[in-house]
Amino acid sequence: MADLLITINRDKGGIAAQIAHELRDSIRQGRLEPGVRLPSSRELAADLRVSRGVVVEAYEQLVAEGFLLSRVGMGTTVAPAASREPAPEAHDFQGTVCAPYYGHRPTSPDLGWFPRERWLASVRHVLAALPSDALDYGDPGGVPELREELASYLRRVRAADVGPDNLVIVGGVAQGLSLTLHVLGGLRLAVEDPTSQRQIPLLRRAGAELVPVPVDDEGIDVDALRAGGADAVLVTPAHQYPTGVVLSPARRAALIEWGGIVIEDDYDAEFRFDRDPVGCLQGLASDRVVLSGSVSKAMAPGLRLGWVAAPPEVADRVRRARGELDLGSPVIEQYALAHFLRSGAYDRNLRRMRREYRRRRDALVRALAEEMPEVCVGGIEAGLHVYLTLPPDWDEERLARAAQDIGLAAEPVGPMRFTPGGPPAVVVGFARLPAHRAAEAVRELKVRMSGQKVD
Repeated sequence: MADLLITINRDKGGIAAQIAHELRDSIRQGRLEPGVRLPSSRELAADLRVSRGVVVEAYEQLVAEGFLLSRVGMGTTVAPAASREPAPEAHDFQGTVCAPYYGHRPTSPDLGWFPRERWLASVRHVLAALPSDALDYGDPGGVPELREELASYLRRVRAADVGPDNLVIVGGVAQGLSLTLHVLGGLRLAVEDPTSQRQIPLLRRAGAELVPVPVDDEGIDVDALRAGGADAVLVTPAHQYPTGVVLSPARRAALIEWGGIVIEDDYDAEFRFDRDPVGCLQGLASDRVVLSGSVSKAMAPGLRLGWVAAPPEVADRVRRARGELDLGSPVIEQYALAHFLRSGAYDRNLRRMRREYRRRRDALVRALAEEMPEVCVGGIEAGLHVYLTLPPDWDEERLARAAQDIGLAAEPVGPMRFTPGGPPAVVVGFARLPAHRAAEAVRELKVRMSGQKVD
């Protein structure tokens, strides 16, 4: 086990970042070779006379960047290729472009931070303790243990009015929306304008007639919703995509008073940074609001685990439709998520990711303010993306392509609008952009937009 030479300035603050910087430099310069095992977080904390949590944060950051590996029973070691720069170095800022490495979508979480060890512990627990009969076809609405844990979590964290009986486990928000619209029948469905392009084919395939309703700086325009004659509305009140707007208290009240069916996509509710927690709409009107959520952002989209909380009659119809569609979700993953929630690992992982994503957001926003002050940055109170409103004479398609060329996850907003017009704007994701890379990426973006060459 390696002894480490780490120098920290206690007067400077940011001790975890200093430790990570020292270790990163040691690896890059070859002082720490691939495969070397580092002290445990407890031992290093004692050596440096800091709290263990500070060292854990530094180690987790370097694991996310690809410099370190952490495995149960093996401790923390230097990654095999860590003396070379991790994935970001695949891009040459002199103009040679490889595949994007900061995420393929602005909404993508950093999957390098998936809690592999803790999830593995939950899976192992399930496989060791689960009776054989539990591996048979289960309730298409989801295993009871998971529905109980999720109902408790949603009541505690999202102020939802939900119990196990009106909760259905589905394969993510997309399937939850499809099943809900299917059982409700051909609706005139109001949708936010602008909105994610990826949802439109799904909603139409489910039989909905779409009615666009504009979004402003308070969220969806409820007066326009009333005038549109829709039967139901699909909203993202916690953090609208793409604008990043949080539905204002006045609009929340007006939406509930509207009286139609509200389908609430609890998008980005987990990651809030500069505001107090806001409960879900479903908790205000559980007889008319259908809440849909998933673990795609908090953990990984590939788990395909989500839920629908609905009025009892609607929940029962969604459950029956799920059974007719594919007999339900895989049971081992459901039991594992139940254990993950019950053990507190889900909450701990969220706190860890919220802290890191805020650091990355702050680095990107700071870099944009310094290098591109003419760009207005919005939508940063929560979520994993920023909304950039551009000067009127800028080309949003050009900026989005330039951002993609240097590896940033970016999309122009124009194609997301039902109604043409509005200022040019671009959405940029920051979840996979390491904080120490933000300034360099924005400087390169500025150069490409100005048509200059890098010296």
